[in-house]
Amino acid sequence: MSEQTQAMARQVAEIVRSSISRRRLLQAAGVSGVALAAAACGTGGTASGVAASAEDRSDSDKALNWSNWPLYIDVDDATGARPSLDAFTEQTGVAVTYTEDVNDNNEFFAKVRTQLEQGQDIGRDLVVLTDWMAGLWISSGYAQKLDKSLIPNSANLIPSYVDVSFDPGREFSLPWQSGFGALGWNKSLLQEAIGTDTLTSVNQLWEPGLKGRVTLLSEMRDTMGLLMASLGYNPSDFTEDQFNEAIALLQTQVDSGQVRQVTGNDYIAALESGDVIAVIGWSGDMFQLGADFGVELPETGGTLWTDNMLIPALAQHKKNAELVMNYYYDPEVAATVAAYVQYVSPVAGAKEAMAAIDPALVENKWIFPSQEMLDNSYVFMTLTPEQDEAYQRAFQKAIGN
Repeated sequence: MSEQTQAMARQVAEIVRSSISRRRLLQAAGVSGVALAAAACGTGGTASGVAASAEDRSDSDKALNWSNWPLYIDVDDATGARPSLDAFTEQTGVAVTYTEDVNDNNEFFAKVRTQLEQGQDIGRDLVVLTDWMAGLWISSGYAQKLDKSLIPNSANLIPSYVDVSFDPGREFSLPWQSGFGALGWNKSLLQEAIGTDTLTSVNQLWEPGLKGRVTLLSEMRDTMGLLMASLGYNPSDFTEDQFNEAIALLQTQVDSGQVRQVTGNDYIAALESGDVIAVIGWSGDMFQLGADFGVELPETGGTLWTDNMLIPALAQHKKNAELVMNYYYDPEVAATVAAYVQYVSPVAGAKEAMAAIDPALVENKWIFPSQEMLDNSYVFMTLTPEQDEAYQRAFQKAIGN
């Protein structure tokens, strides 16, 4: 490990110990994911479905514009600096404008959709989107094919991430981080409410003692994935009738007042205040809350999602984007990021590199899950635009939107 990387590792180790919970999806007001998907598939990209490219300015303009989710990279909370990004700029001379403006897949897409449809540069060279939205961009011709000769570290991608349905062989995308939709809870308040400090089943959320103190996620795929699994169905391969049965369960729990709210990452503040006791939440958020809180996949299984790096059509600095992808696929750098965000690293070798950053995290199953844990999680079934429209509308209706 270089002296520079060692210094960065020591700095991040201190940052990790004081880091706050990061974001996940915020519910987009009035934006139908399905309507957006249908619009995109109708007009996207070029006539061939292949993303348009622009003359690459990377060699003459050492710049990069990157849009990512909030709190999704290592940060020095005292100074606001981003150690790994600063190290990248020092190594390459490429100055990165890093913007945390992806708060929700649909919301972000709504901001740039018109430009994408009209074949215009959206002003970003790199974006990070969840797998199903990444698939929409790829199929619509909104993402450029990667030049893997500039990303030799892509060979460090863990094999199970390679042949995904939305991008076989990873020609257009590379995973940034992954995580789980899981059960989360306040241990002491759960004990008071239902006589146990552990959740093992989605059905426990419906205990009378938790009435009005449960929240579910506004991300349809995570909430409905856990509900369908609790009914004995496979979220990776389900029928319309099975989905509707889970919707009926959701509707019952919302109408009865059992569910306090269906929300984005607002559930973190509600858990911390004690207003909420139990949630369907995201693994990294829950883990960062500390020892007073629990997180676990239900016995019937959780969901597994991936957020992916893409280079938009007509990006002005494609080569620079590929350089930053290559940089973050160095196992030592990947471990630095994972130590801060505490989500699943897709980079082989990051676990071994973690020993120099925070040895306590080497065996953390939420960052480096076992095969058994992965086998007890589901990637939500790929939906057609028509299915997505129907299922999103049903979900929004059930939660009162």
